[in-house]
Amino acid sequence: MDLTRPIPPDPYSLLPQVPVFTVTSQDLTTDIQLTSAFTAAGGSISPQLAWSGFPAETKSFLVNCFDPDAPSPAGFWHWTLVNLPVSVTELARGAGAPEAVLPAPAFQVKNDAGSVGYYGAAPPQGDFPHRYFFAVHALDTATLPVGPDATPTVVAFNALFHTLARGLIVPTYQQQ
Repeated sequence: MDLTRPIPPDPYSLLPQVPVFTVTSQDLTTDIQLTSAFTAAGGSISPQLAWSGFPAETKSFLVNCFDPDAPSPAGFWHWTLVNLPVSVTELARGAGAPEAVLPAPAFQVKNDAGSVGYYGAAPPQGDFPHRYFFAVHALDTATLPVGPDATPTVVAFNALFHTLARGLIVPTYQQQ
């Protein structure tokens, strides 16, 4: 099957613009290919992430990973972590495991693969390099009005109205 198609835009460029803060990782670098541990074939281990420089009025964080390059009209949500307390400014490698113990009131919703937690990169073999937008959103509320059964899209929609600032790391991945 020929997957030739246009490259979608940066999904966050289509939203109302907000200030940017710093997100760093020992595991990821923008525009550099993910190592196998962070792919579906390599174990779907979520990367280490840390952030700083967010607004003082931040009350919680939302962390997610989105692939806008997936061959679907809606992209592919790989991870959504909701209601992370403002006191948490780093996630260890593996924090997106389904059984991960998260600080209350944080929780993870199902990704687009249908499982809870982080689902590693898995673009179709031979497709162009996919971008993985690891985003940390600083929110003006301690909890979003969503529950563990919400979809990542519903979480993102609700977060839009509470986002004070956002930080990104955007690695790539391509299967040959």
